[in-house]
Amino acid sequence: MYEDKALVCKDCGQEFIFTAGEQEFYAERGFQNEPQRCKTCRDSRKSAARQQREMFTAICASCGAEAKVPFEPRNDRPVYCSDCFARMKEGQGGR
Repeated sequence: MYEDKALVCKDCGQEFIFTAGEQEFYAERGFQNEPQRCKTCRDSRKSAARQQREMFTAICASCGAEAKVPFEPRNDRPVYCSDCFARMKEGQGGR
């Protein structure tokens, strides 16, 4: 039913094959669009998205220890280290 199809990667411009098996997989999953990028470019984009988040340093509002957090602290909201945050969550009792 499906036949291999040559496509051109929109990032690198290289031709790649959209195999009959891949087309069947796409159809089974209900994907309507053909892939736009070759495997190498897809993998590059995925790895770039997985790179480490920028971490910020803050002082814990509870114990005063230095804490690393994945968001930029604001002065109007308290920031807690992971230990104090876990203790606070335990104390909430299933909210």
